Amino acid sequence: MEREFLKDLLTTPSVSGHEEAIQRKALAFGKGFAKAQLTDPSGNAISVVNPEAARKVLLCGHIDEIGFVVTHIDGEGRLHLTGAGGVRPKLYIGSPVQVWHEGNLVNGVVATSSDLLKKEKVDASDLLVDIGASSKEEALAVVSVGDPVCADAHVRELLGGQFTCRALDDRTGAFVVLEAAKLAAEQGASAGIYAATTVGEETTGRGAYYAAARVKPDCCIAVDVTWASDAPGTNPGDTGEVKLGGGPVLCMGSAVNKKLNALLAETAQELDMPVQWEIATGRTGTDGDTVNRAWEGIPMALVSIPLRYMHSSVEVGSWKDLEDCIKLLSAFLVKLSKELEAGMSFCPVEAE
Repeated sequence: MEREFLKDLLTTPSVSGHEEAIQRKALAFGKGFAKAQLTDPSGNAISVVNPEAARKVLLCGHIDEIGFVVTHIDGEGRLHLTGAGGVRPKLYIGSPVQVWHEGNLVNGVVATSSDLLKKEKVDASDLLVDIGASSKEEALAVVSVGDPVCADAHVRELLGGQFTCRALDDRTGAFVVLEAAKLAAEQGASAGIYAATTVGEETTGRGAYYAAARVKPDCCIAVDVTWASDAPGTNPGDTGEVKLGGGPVLCMGSAVNKKLNALLAETAQELDMPVQWEIATGRTGTDGDTVNRAWEGIPMALVSIPLRYMHSSVEVGSWKDLEDCIKLLSAFLVKLSKELEAGMSFCPVEAE
């Protein structure tokens, strides 16, 4: 597992709708193992193992992050914002941010005031970014309306094999997808493996739809993060007990294909790897929901990475969980390849 590659992804801005820079890095990494690579108008990057194979599996890990977009620059040179994805604006008050203009970094800070701190509900439109400019003209020399803005957070190692940065959701999932495809190729998986780092999951879901409609896979595994129930204020009774460092999380849900789930669980058992379970009686809130409804309908299962403080300006994950997710998915892809060659059906009920 190439930790430095993940750290590079985590420090590359990819606010939803502005993923080009990080996708170039995903494609560069994919060249090391892929026999073909695909891009599309949505901005997806797909690295393909065994592109000649008739049976295909799509892996989706979205590479966009939550953040903001500049909507207005006022007379004092302050930037006004709107949210891109499920941001929690209150968490950004008084925090440093990065504004990206045509690939160039402009440092800023979200202004604070007594009135703003007293507000019970803070919207993105309440935030003002101070970049040090004293006029609109001075600000316009380095930024413009439409520029993406993200938290200025860096990768830091914590105790217990944990680490923190912004936007582990879901660049850790994109990382796992690429690493698992690479390892599965080394282990001899014969199915066509389409490792997609998808765009727009936080805002539109467009990337997963483009990928699924183009690839037309037999099935899909979405890789995303999920709420760790060992964080303060969480309740294991909501969707299940999920602990950081506890291993990959599989999903019992109405949208999840039961045969794929069973094969994932069987693979984990063969690896003597503990897995955790979450419950989703409706939507999973991931690319898997989009893929499920794409083309003629695509069977989908979800593998999730435990995460603390999701959709905050800093999140916490576990290196061990990432390693285990990669091992599980790569072994699963080898096993699935054999099942597909044998004519595996994903139907839970067969007509006589």
